[in-house]
Amino acid sequence: MTPTVNEPMADVRDMRMAHAAFRREFRLLPQLIRDAVPGDVQRAAVVAAHAEFICRVLETHHEGEDLLLWPKLLRRCGEDAAFIVPIMEEQHQAIDQAHAEASRLLSGWRRTGRGGEELARAFEVLLSALLEHMATEEKHVLPLAEKHVTAAEWRELGEHGLAKTPKWDVPLTFGMAMYEGDPAVIKAVLAHAPLPVRLLVPVIGRRRYAAHARQVHGTSRPARLGTLG
Repeated sequence: MTPTVNEPMADVRDMRMAHAAFRREFRLLPQLIRDAVPGDVQRAAVVAAHAEFICRVLETHHEGEDLLLWPKLLRRCGEDAAFIVPIMEEQHQAIDQAHAEASRLLSGWRRTGRGGEELARAFEVLLSALLEHMATEEKHVLPLAEKHVTAAEWRELGEHGLAKTPKWDVPLTFGMAMYEGDPAVIKAVLAHAPLPVRLLVPVIGRRRYAAHARQVHGTSRPARLGTLG
């Protein structure tokens, strides 16, 4: 369905907030792996669980785009979408392939604590593909979404992610995104949620991420994106 003239259009700031969280966590991950003492299976288990978590969040995020965003752009955006959507799909495939290789190595490292350098390099390959994808998406896709996707349709992406995320992971997922998020964007994301959710999610999410970060990064306030190379 084509948007009507008076419908509010997508507010894509939440996508940029999610991307910032992915950039931070995937940039920090290779060094977390390298810093683990070879053979320390307890530490490997902590870092591996974190790696699996952020990869699950990323996979759900991309699944929502594949199902809900690309088809709308192809129907509504003509040559612009015909150019960029195939690139987005190819980049998703490249990320999936890099993720599959990293996952293959991750299981062995988690079990033995050995092979960390090879695993770190595999996640660097994934990081490179992801950074290229997000930069291209922000440059070409988000401006199209602002013009051709309604606010209600855009919220379907978040609803898809929420439905696909295990309930235990929901506060941590929000907390990870909110860590460097603009308060105005956070408020906008939660604007259509019931009042208890609007009140509790920011508090619980931040606490869950702080506890998670202490376990994984050794601090409740890991390096922010602006300080990372």
